[in-house]
Amino acid sequence: MEDACLDFIRFVPLPKQPSVAEEYNSTVEDTELQSVTYLFSIFRLVEQRCKVCVGFDLLALLTFVYNIMGSWRCVTQRGTTKYMFLAVLILVTLSFIAIFDHTQNISSFLRPLWDTPPPPFEYIPHYYAENATINNLCSLHGWTLSSEPRNVYDAILFNNELDLLELRWHELHPYVTKFIILESNVTFTGIPKPLIFDLNRDRFAFAEDKLVYGFLPLPSDVTVDPFLIESHHRSIMNELIQRSGISDGDLLIVSDTDEIPSSHTVKLLKWCDGLPTVLHLEMRNYVYSFEFPVDYNSWRATAHVYSRWTRYRHSRQTDMILSDAGWHCSFCFRHLSEFVTKMTAYSHADRVKKKEYLDYARIQRKICRGDDLYDMLPEEYSFKKLIGKMGSVPRSASAVHLPAYLIENAEKFRFLLPGGCHRSPE
Repeated sequence: MEDACLDFIRFVPLPKQPSVAEEYNSTVEDTELQSVTYLFSIFRLVEQRCKVCVGFDLLALLTFVYNIMGSWRCVTQRGTTKYMFLAVLILVTLSFIAIFDHTQNISSFLRPLWDTPPPPFEYIPHYYAENATINNLCSLHGWTLSSEPRNVYDAILFNNELDLLELRWHELHPYVTKFIILESNVTFTGIPKPLIFDLNRDRFAFAEDKLVYGFLPLPSDVTVDPFLIESHHRSIMNELIQRSGISDGDLLIVSDTDEIPSSHTVKLLKWCDGLPTVLHLEMRNYVYSFEFPVDYNSWRATAHVYSRWTRYRHSRQTDMILSDAGWHCSFCFRHLSEFVTKMTAYSHADRVKKKEYLDYARIQRKICRGDDLYDMLPEEYSFKKLIGKMGSVPRSASAVHLPAYLIENAEKFRFLLPGGCHRSPE
């Protein structure tokens, strides 16, 4: 669209300026030029602050409008009005194009006006110290120490997050009874894909004795709503959980692969009695790596005291949430190709509005700057929070309070640590 707008501006014929124009007071011309320049500076400031491209070259457009004003200043008042109307009409038309091209961002920016925030969570303070006894930790949370630890089942849907899966299973391995994993030959958007986990199963030999693996075959030639395919995955996961050997009273962890509960959180839930039957797990949000912490707004992971009524769901199920219970590292991939795979494969693939969003060079720039891959505004329910999160995610030089296996294998996972933003293509 940008090229089309520029071509329009470049090739619109401008009438030759009549010589009578020289008789006009230069002060008028200077004032108009200052006005156009001022408008341009305001537009550019908004673009840079909000990270929103309006879809056409504002400088070229404003220059075009200014030339019309200058070329026809000497004509009769009626003629000037006609061409000023033309300029306004062009501005309005291009504004509508820009609005149409950025409906999602406009909607996000106005969310505080049209959307209502969900009810607030009831936060359970999370106590932990390295040398604290489990008896003391249970007591601090208002729970009691169990006479014996409960079994723990960790259930995930898998797409292509091999590195995060390795971190997750090493972090949880001492405390998990069974790792339940389901993958399919088709993405949520209906794209055929290899069975990535099954092809790399040797990499997870350390967890083989705890593994419950499920394969969901799906046709790849059927166009279906991605959210329906995702829902079908979760239904099949319920069947897989029931066949895993889980019993009433066991602990079931439900989360995506990139939502990693901390080992001390799982140990706490494994040993304490008196837990809520369903408990959300608050996780710190990261994007691209642990170098870019975003906020603590990740809440979809849940821990269930299992019963026959328990279902594998990735939505809000209770008001109770345990604070600071792990890490959610979104788009934390080793290779640029993996970014493209996820961008085109998961339920929000409709965010890829332009082909250039999948360009490797563009993705690399976004990663190292901490910018949004889709040029989207933050989704917040107040203007204060929305404006506060506009722009790039600030870098962090901290690599403390992260999964132990990550730090122990820092060279292998350098791309997830501060200073490791550069990615290889494949």
